[in-house]
Amino acid sequence: MEKRSLEEQFKDVLPLLEKYSRKATIVDETTVLQTENTAIRKIIDSMMTQVLLPGSEMRGTNHIQEFLKLTNEGKKGIILAEHYSNFDLPCLLHLMENGSAEGKELSKKIIAIAGMKLSEDNKYVSALAEAYDRIVIYPSRTLNSITDEKILADETLRSRKINLAAMKALEKERNDGRVVLVFPSGTRYRPGKPETKRGLREIDSYIRTSDVMMLISINGNCLRISDDPSNMMGDIVCKDKIVMEASTVFDTATFREDAMTWHPDAEDRKQNVVDYVMHILAQMHDKNEEGRLS
Repeated sequence: MEKRSLEEQFKDVLPLLEKYSRKATIVDETTVLQTENTAIRKIIDSMMTQVLLPGSEMRGTNHIQEFLKLTNEGKKGIILAEHYSNFDLPCLLHLMENGSAEGKELSKKIIAIAGMKLSEDNKYVSALAEAYDRIVIYPSRTLNSITDEKILADETLRSRKINLAAMKALEKERNDGRVVLVFPSGTRYRPGKPETKRGLREIDSYIRTSDVMMLISINGNCLRISDDPSNMMGDIVCKDKIVMEASTVFDTATFREDAMTWHPDAEDRKQNVVDYVMHILAQMHDKNEEGRLS
């Protein structure tokens, strides 16, 4: 496959995305819970079959089985995954669903936490995001980039309303047995910018309010960030062998204690917990990269 932008490679499906999209591109406190658009989900699953090379797989089926069992028994579960591209969630759910019966069952329980940029950025990006159940939040990083005092005040108020509604929606979904999936870095990793791979401090609150946790490493990338990261439709599509691995299942209370053993002198306990998550994900990533393309 010649390397083309997302817009170029899938130009034939863009009219379908626009046709089936709900076109709900403005996020407020009444629209944080967004349910799967089944028509668009089918389109994206077809796109995945075009970009995933043979050998792409979800490893750790036994861990998925254990995690599913515990969450079916009523444990509140969280999945934390590496983040490299806007195809990470589609690839993850596609590989999980097609990897095993338990993976298929778990994939239907997952609801993702998504930043509002996916909904508001571009009509096609917004349409693609509709394919999956998600709860939309206002990322803290967005406020950090605002310099105008009046705009900052208005957006701070907006962010509080959106995030409060999001947390209420999340609690209800979890009480209904849903499993939350979060990308702890809060953004896609960009080579040469190590800060984009550091986990966000607020992820600790998601961990603390969960009972069990599973991590997922991601090796390979079918949608690489272009020279203009702000233009998501300009991301470069390329076939790749994607290898994902589900970790052992962690008891979250024990995990948070282990994080302090890992770094007992940490001044910020919450950030340290998230750093420990990213440390384990990095180890998993390095292990799975060995021989991936051989």
